[in-house]
Amino acid sequence: MTVQIEYYDLSFQAYRKIKSMILEDILPPGKKIIQEKLAEELGISRMPLHKAFQMLESEFLVEHVPRKGIFVKEVDLQEIADAFECRAAIEGLAARKAAENITTQEIQFLYTLFSPFASDPGKADLARYQEADTAFHNSIMQISGNIILQKLEILKNVIVRTYQRGLIRGPVETYQEHLSIIDALSRNDAEKSEMMMKEHFRKSRDRIIERMKKK
Repeated sequence: MTVQIEYYDLSFQAYRKIKSMILEDILPPGKKIIQEKLAEELGISRMPLHKAFQMLESEFLVEHVPRKGIFVKEVDLQEIADAFECRAAIEGLAARKAAENITTQEIQFLYTLFSPFASDPGKADLARYQEADTAFHNSIMQISGNIILQKLEILKNVIVRTYQRGLIRGPVETYQEHLSIIDALSRNDAEKSEMMMKEHFRKSRDRIIERMKKK
């Protein structure tokens, strides 16, 4: 029993380390993972590493290509479109729940995220705006109070990988959408909050579909 516990612990530690390397772009999309080298770097044998790869593959972070090896999975446009479709449903629900629970302080925090871009969204620093966008969506998931929504690990992974490709739509288009969602939340309008969040993601998904058609 002790061996099994230690084996699982090593696998989980390797899983967390490799996952961090992927999400931080240390292991970029499309890169082949040399298992012997990685096992040596992590100080573990191939067996726990194999289990770690199984966990990562189940979360769409790596893929096994027959006769070629393990690669960091590349997120294609179809997967991004699918992710935004899922986010529309999930974060729409999160917005509905958040509207029922949100406090004055939380509303103020959401407004503060976008206040640096109020004078001219078109001239916003894209990296800073992306940080604000990420914080906005993460905050609403937390404010919703729904533990299950907050535990959807696979979707979170895809979201992080999506952001690595940059903003789907820029501040000129999305700045006012964010403020309108916050306004609905501030009025505790659950139905409007959910509808506007879904529309926010639908527009991004439509933009991705447009890109796919042009390919």
